[in-house]
Amino acid sequence: MWTSERSRNLSVEEPAAELGTITLGGDPAGVSLGGERRWLSVYGPGGYSWRPTSGDRVLVLKAGAEGESPCILGMAQGGENLKPGEVRLTGPECSLHLGQGQVSLNSGACSMSLGGEGLNLAGPSTASRWRSLCAVRPGRQHGR
Repeated sequence: MWTSERSRNLSVEEPAAELGTITLGGDPAGVSLGGERRWLSVYGPGGYSWRPTSGDRVLVLKAGAEGESPCILGMAQGGENLKPGEVRLTGPECSLHLGQGQVSLNSGACSMSLGGEGLNLAGPSTASRWRSLCAVRPGRQHGR
């Protein structure tokens, strides 16, 4: 009798955080955690806004005394080759990389980088037009 009673009294605790898959993108979002949960708020660092997309792997924190208020804290990072202190913001078709002494902006076939080598533009013929319009010469400040 004692053995049968013992199994009834065991409580199953859920983990405080889990990895899930976004089922409905946006904010609030839907996420699959074994079963689907909807209307989850999305959180990120101050000054930064993002919206998860369907299929993204995210970290879900189960807040509240009983885990009744789950929220999305972030997304699993890809295999980015970043050095310590570097930052990369990536969107569907563009990226911004703050590297060691260099800022790079990529959008489709066009790219721009600014660093020790100066301003470099690459891409279709529109890039050459921008080069001539935005030429910054050493010792000369923009707008003077």
